[in-house]
Amino acid sequence: MLYNLAKEGDNMERNAMQSLINWKNKKNRKPLLLYGARQVGKTYLVKEFGNRYFKDIIYVNFETNNIVSNIIDENIEPDYIIKNLEIVFNKKIDKDNTLIFFDEIQKNTRALTSLKYFCEEASEYYVIGAGSLLGVHINKKDFSFPVGKVDFLTIYPMSFDEFLINTGNSLLLDSIKEHFDSNKEMPEVQHKKALDLYYDYLVVGGMPEVVKEYINSNSFINAIDYQKSIIESYKNDITKYCEDGNEANKILATFDSIPVQLAKDNKKFQYKLIKSGGSSSIFGDAINWLVNAGIVNKCVKTKIGVPLKMYEELDSFKLYMNDVGLLTNLSEYPIYLIKNREAVNEVMIGMLTENYVATSLIINNLNLNYWKGDYESEVDFILQGEKGSIIPLEVKSSNHVKSRSLNNYIKLYNPKYAIRISSKNFGFKNNIKSVPLYAVFCLNKDNIER
Repeated sequence: MLYNLAKEGDNMERNAMQSLINWKNKKNRKPLLLYGARQVGKTYLVKEFGNRYFKDIIYVNFETNNIVSNIIDENIEPDYIIKNLEIVFNKKIDKDNTLIFFDEIQKNTRALTSLKYFCEEASEYYVIGAGSLLGVHINKKDFSFPVGKVDFLTIYPMSFDEFLINTGNSLLLDSIKEHFDSNKEMPEVQHKKALDLYYDYLVVGGMPEVVKEYINSNSFINAIDYQKSIIESYKNDITKYCEDGNEANKILATFDSIPVQLAKDNKKFQYKLIKSGGSSSIFGDAINWLVNAGIVNKCVKTKIGVPLKMYEELDSFKLYMNDVGLLTNLSEYPIYLIKNREAVNEVMIGMLTENYVATSLIINNLNLNYWKGDYESEVDFILQGEKGSIIPLEVKSSNHVKSRSLNNYIKLYNPKYAIRISSKNFGFKNNIKSVPLYAVFCLNKDNIER
């Protein structure tokens, strides 16, 4: 069901805009480097930032602009670059009012290196670099990277709160935040509406162009077509940018296995599901490629201790897609099964729900870990707050919330409290905070300590 959709042509609002504003206002600002998978909206976001907060923007796409690429190949001193950019674009670059945006910067390693010299010699200029496969390129052994000379920002698909804003549901968003803080139940009409929109989000996901098409056309089918093109672009990137054809095939096989991996009761990644006889030595690099490209997120098994990072068991992990809508599409999951919740297969909808939660957590800078104990006990996510509190988080795709695993965890470790995600309303009972599926975006390192 669609509610109060934004008008065609409206700007897409992104939470990351505030991060860009904060960067602009920093006293010791460095050039900014944006990470993120293809199609998460990096280019749109930076251009919109430039249009809103600067008098002018110099936009250079290194995939298409050979003139500027050749200039930087000749000399990477900031003065030389600035003077030649002014000539090429026939406009004066004002250090206080012009944003310089180097897009697809991984296509020109000298451009990336130039950020070091902008930091050291011309920090008064506002310079942003971005690239779709930047994480892949900078992890190559022969790639020069300006260590310590840049600020970083990772752009993710749109979170559910951004989805609410852009579909004209800002008042509902405010109410969700209020009830999350108070632990009081939402009015039933609001709760039902928020759940309906959440199930829409499971289909649409958070890729900006997909969301925009959904808004403009009021059509899931049109949105799904956009998702298919994004998935194809990911696969094209794998074959295009992976020099070794055999390695590209391993990456594609790993990518295609994700729905199969997550559909199991035991979602631990299993190499044998990619290919009989598969192992970490065969497919480990393929997984790293997908992680570095921002296409998948890794959730690592951990023992319980502070900090969690020191207790991770790196050989046991799960892989989640970077966007739940893309996972729905890749799984060929029928829309009507999601929208008609009574007909839902619990295992399959559980896969989508868990992926949605994983994405929501990582967008809010929460590390992804899970816990597995004896007797098949497993808690979906283990969170660590800013002050070190460790909070277990269990995910349920419906209102059936009984869980032996969470109870076992609580008996073993006596946490400050536990969090349960489900279709039930807000509440706090038996030291368990009930968070509805649509409110996962509220969780962050600060408020899980409360």
